[in-house]
Amino acid sequence: MHEIFERTTVVPVLTIERLEDALPLAEALARGGLTVLEVTFRTEAAAPAIAAIARELPDAVVGAGTLLRPNDITQALEAGAKFLVSPGMVPELVAAGLATDVLYLPGVATASEVMTARGLGCSLLKFFPAAAIGGPAALAAFAPVFRGVAFCPTGGITEETAPSYLRLPNVPMVGGAWMVPAAAIAERDWSRITGLAKKAAGLKRG
Repeated sequence: MHEIFERTTVVPVLTIERLEDALPLAEALARGGLTVLEVTFRTEAAAPAIAAIARELPDAVVGAGTLLRPNDITQALEAGAKFLVSPGMVPELVAAGLATDVLYLPGVATASEVMTARGLGCSLLKFFPAAAIGGPAALAAFAPVFRGVAFCPTGGITEETAPSYLRLPNVPMVGGAWMVPAAAIAERDWSRITGLAKKAAGLKRG
């Protein structure tokens, strides 16, 4: 387990459309006890949002997700990302991720991809899209085969299903967006997000 995630069981996965939402959203999550945040590279606001959170909220650890090409990794690092996450694995992207001095989590969906990632020296992997490719049952089957490999499942995970993942020995944390509903962000209902974050932060491993 990497030190970034030692005391983390839930990583909010944030798709930020408006830069002005970035800091109040991160602050609302931090008040609820969620301080390790993944900002997806799906919007124009992603890189400046990471930069704003890294600059203004030093107690938070903000990383970049949905990195699809080496240039995304470059932009994420320039913005101040402390960890990098991709939804899948392609050679040039993995090479770029592993060449950095920050934690890189490639995405896997199959046993072959787990073997490839492990062969490259990666032992903490994103499992995506978790709910659609077997969920906890698939990861339970991986556990005795891929000893020493840990997974952060994301994709379709909810408040109700998260505990079934966290009970598995090879799942130290999950990623999800259930604590940041789009309607709450649109309405800037930060107190609601803080309340949902508190419940998520209370989820335990095992």
